[in-house]
Amino acid sequence: MSILRAGKAASVRMLSGGNCQRVAAATGRRFASAKSAPRVPKPPMTSSQKEKDGAEKQVPFKGYFETMREIVRMPATTADPNIPSKRVTAEYCAKHFTKPPKNVTMLTRDFINDALYNPAYGYFSKQALIFSPKDPYRFSGFRDSAEFLKTIGRQYEEIERELDDVRNIPRQLWHTPTEILKPWYGYSIASHIVKEYKSERKAKRHSEPLVVYEMGGGNGTLMMNVLDYIRDAEPEIYSQMEYNLIEISTKLAKQQLSQQTREHVIPHTNVNIINKSIFDWSERVDKPCFFVAMEVIDNFAHDVVRYDYETEEPYQAVVRVYDDGEFEEYYERINDPLIQDYLQTRALLTDPPFSSPAIPPATYRKIRNQLPLAPNLTKAEFIPTQAFRFCQILSKYFPRHRLVLSDFYKLPDTVPNAVDSPVVQTRFNGAMVPCETYLVQPGWFDIFFPTNFELLKQVYNAVCWPEADQCLPSASRVCTQREFALENADLEKTCTRSGENPMLDFYENNKFLLS
Repeated sequence: MSILRAGKAASVRMLSGGNCQRVAAATGRRFASAKSAPRVPKPPMTSSQKEKDGAEKQVPFKGYFETMREIVRMPATTADPNIPSKRVTAEYCAKHFTKPPKNVTMLTRDFINDALYNPAYGYFSKQALIFSPKDPYRFSGFRDSAEFLKTIGRQYEEIERELDDVRNIPRQLWHTPTEILKPWYGYSIASHIVKEYKSERKAKRHSEPLVVYEMGGGNGTLMMNVLDYIRDAEPEIYSQMEYNLIEISTKLAKQQLSQQTREHVIPHTNVNIINKSIFDWSERVDKPCFFVAMEVIDNFAHDVVRYDYETEEPYQAVVRVYDDGEFEEYYERINDPLIQDYLQTRALLTDPPFSSPAIPPATYRKIRNQLPLAPNLTKAEFIPTQAFRFCQILSKYFPRHRLVLSDFYKLPDTVPNAVDSPVVQTRFNGAMVPCETYLVQPGWFDIFFPTNFELLKQVYNAVCWPEADQCLPSASRVCTQREFALENADLEKTCTRSGENPMLDFYENNKFLLS
């Protein structure tokens, strides 16, 4: 049986039928590796040395390949490394740059966030389109899942050809279960919300109207499906409810607004489109609400840390962009407050305790340090600092929320030799091409991450429902896409003639976090 795997790179490659080649195309000179010839590092300072020295030291990662490049004197860049560089953030770049900046340094999360969301050159500002079939599929008309996939693949190829015909720059097209399985996927989300809302009312936790906040609504399809379901199934609840959609993209916000006035549809008058980033949110919402985030956090930027091989002290990654556009990654002692807060929160987890997979066992490290060309730092670990910040925002500004979050927990073709690394992909000659580094030209590549849902659940509980808040509901759970569908979906509507059911069988690498 054919299985549709969530994950933009995987699904598009399968549907388009193209073979994925690891080729150096359209990526700039630094495509296949983020490794560059490093400066010779000094040993990490002791605490007393650090106090005496004062300033933070740059510690480039030094492994086998870095050492060999140093031996053969292969330069990382032709630019003058002595030219001063300015430390910037993604927010600063959004306000001051209309082209990718040079002679700057920034944290990894700022580099990724700028590459994806910069309003002038970011990927989501100019490249991404969401596949949305004009009409919902009639699943009973398909023989089986294979025939359904062929139909999607044919439509996909037609749209991609049209895009290439009218644009000199090929744009990337990707899909979500909300669009492929509409309206039934959205109806299952609405069914879950209604059941939980009615359960709260029955338990007399509150008697207020239903309030929904959705983050990153795409084409607005989920919003319309949820509202349509509640209007038809629960008119009394619908008459008093409000639906708020938080959307960072101005273009998508306009498209979502236009959904309210599309032909042959009675407009929903209880909708509020808020064109801003959730990370700019500053208004406290004290009333009970459901917060929905579907296929959004995969594009939340991560930071990179490596650990000292002897002391296990973490170091944060910094990206330097040279005058010639080349990138170099180096490491410094943790000084970013968000990284510090995340690592401290993670270190306090007890159910179960967390141990970084990037840190090898002590015995292995001791033996490895005795061998030639031993690395000075462990392999890289991508840590979800923006997802952590999202949890902080929920705790601070939505203290009575119930979370409905879904994304994928595993992906193929991730950046190699790193923990929780992303897929970095671009479209070239009609095929999706995965890259082996996140250090790529901003705006041309989708960068998206798998989510460790079990770890996210622990962090979310620690941030949003600490032990001190005993009066608030603290239970949260993780379930698979299949488990969620069995609980909430009308499975007869998505069943093919053979009995195969895309609602159950597709997107097998998706999970839900529900609170």
